[in-house]
Amino acid sequence: MLIPGFLLRHQVTVEPYLGDNGYGPQYGDPVTVRCFLEEKTRLVRAPDGREVTSSSTFYCRLDAVDAQPESKVTLPGDRSTTVIQQARHDGGGLPTPDHLEVQLQ
Repeated sequence: MLIPGFLLRHQVTVEPYLGDNGYGPQYGDPVTVRCFLEEKTRLVRAPDGREVTSSSTFYCRLDAVDAQPESKVTLPGDRSTTVIQQARHDGGGLPTPDHLEVQLQ
C-alpha cells in the first residue's frame, strides 16, 4: 500500500550523493520529491554508529528518490542540509503505508 498522496504536503529537492573523486563530493541531478516534512530535533544513529542530532525528517513514497547518506537536500525556504540516513518501511503486502523515512542533519 502506498503512502496516501494527501499526506505528501511538502516538497524537497534531493541531489543524490554519488561518491567522491579528486575534485570532492559528486552529486546527481536534483530531484523534486513530494513528501511529508517533520521539522523536529531528535538524536539518531548515523551509518558509522555515531549519535547525531537530526533537525528534520521527511517521509515519501519508496520509489520517489534514493537518498543515500551525504545527499544534499533543499527544504522549503531554501534551507540546505544533508541526509544522515534513510530507512525503508515496507509492510510486505500488509495494509500499512509503505514509505521511505529520510533523516536530515
